[in-house]
Amino acid sequence: MNIAIGTKNPVKIQAVKSAFEQAQLDADFTSYDVPSEVSAQPISDEETRLGALNRARHAQLKEHAEVGIGLEGGVKWIEGTLYLCNWGALVTAEGTVFTAMGAGLPLPEEIAKGIEAGSELGPLMDHFTSRTGIRHAEGAIGVFTNNLITRQSMFEQIVLQLVGQYTLHKSVN
Repeated sequence: MNIAIGTKNPVKIQAVKSAFEQAQLDADFTSYDVPSEVSAQPISDEETRLGALNRARHAQLKEHAEVGIGLEGGVKWIEGTLYLCNWGALVTAEGTVFTAMGAGLPLPEEIAKGIEAGSELGPLMDHFTSRTGIRHAEGAIGVFTNNLITRQSMFEQIVLQLVGQYTLHKSVN
């Protein structure tokens, strides 16, 4: 199976590969830097989901792959509190679409104020932790769960949801 991944982020790429391995599916993977066509910092479930879907579609078309996968991290407001939100999309060459969402938790007020001021979560997390490249490592989810859930493991769960839907669909059609 030929899988096109709509990112060059190593954490997301490894999450996709690991999920396919866990599902015991043989696949060849190619990753592409493709646009999400949403804000640099998506601020809603809808925008974050659309970013994942756009990445999946662009990747699938670039490779003319059997499957394209897109993953997108964002934030959303719930009752005045800013939460993480994460989405994935899997599109097939035939045009079938599967989506899934992942973990979300409240973010500190300091991060929320930075998002309100127009900053992106990645640089805010770097500043918050006094480190560089959090988005390419454990991510905000790792920082705020004390690494019990990392960005990779969270995205693996999203991809497993996508793969499960996809394999079920293939088995009944």
